[in-house]
Amino acid sequence: MTTHTTGEQRLQIAYSPCPNDTFVFDALAHGRVPDAPALDVTFADIDITNGMAERGELDVLKVSYAVLPYVLDEYALLPCGGALGRGCGPLVLTREEGVDLTGRTVAVPSERSTAYLLFRLWAADTIPGGVGEIVVMPFHEIMPAVRDGKVDAGLVIHEARFTFRNYGLHKLADMGEHWEDTTGLPIPLGAIIAKRSLGAERLETLAESIRASVRAAWADPEVSRPYVMEHAQEMDPSVADQHIGLYVNEFTADLGEAGYAAIRGLLTRAAAEGLVPPLGPEALNFP
Repeated sequence: MTTHTTGEQRLQIAYSPCPNDTFVFDALAHGRVPDAPALDVTFADIDITNGMAERGELDVLKVSYAVLPYVLDEYALLPCGGALGRGCGPLVLTREEGVDLTGRTVAVPSERSTAYLLFRLWAADTIPGGVGEIVVMPFHEIMPAVRDGKVDAGLVIHEARFTFRNYGLHKLADMGEHWEDTTGLPIPLGAIIAKRSLGAERLETLAESIRASVRAAWADPEVSRPYVMEHAQEMDPSVADQHIGLYVNEFTADLGEAGYAAIRGLLTRAAAEGLVPPLGPEALNFP
């Protein structure tokens, strides 16, 4: 059922329950940003929100940058609220050290994810024979699958950077390190997109409201803690803090020149490898 507030339709938004998203959106979701649009929030993992974007569901979504070439006709990329950074890339994990992945089975959280694009670009540069079968599974199942020998390697994201040793696993490679070493650019991970049909004025108001929500969270992090921990899936508070520290940074407040260069660089290289359709020259323009 659609609800309204002061004559204006509430925005339907979906983002993940991960600490970086709940930290960013806490003030906005709880009505603490003056003159901001009211939100109806759905929590969903990134693979679900990517699918929502491709089907044109909801007004605002947190998605992988990898899905942008498929959705930018209907959605605009917002210049804030997403996740880019340095030293925060996905990892390839194995049971044994120094495994040759030629022809091996690799579990990934999605084939429409930035992590997957970074992995394929890394593999193209470092595994001349190519990897073998790609198996898509929920990210929380990947480390147990590697540990139990069900797959030869796993591509992991987010808090797995801090917990993979608990599974007795080894880091074979850091996709972010490879990206940064070969491009010098930050790692583009998650984007905030909103329907172009909302119109330029509402899109600009939304972007300013998200920036204000980020600034509010930085100004008093303890205010957001109950919301963060409520949805953090039993994550240790210190891990949640590390997670926020990595993924909420200056690019969250504003993509800036380096952020846009990173996005264009990723999607241009991925298109050259045949992994995504090419972007049009105006595709990333806002609004």
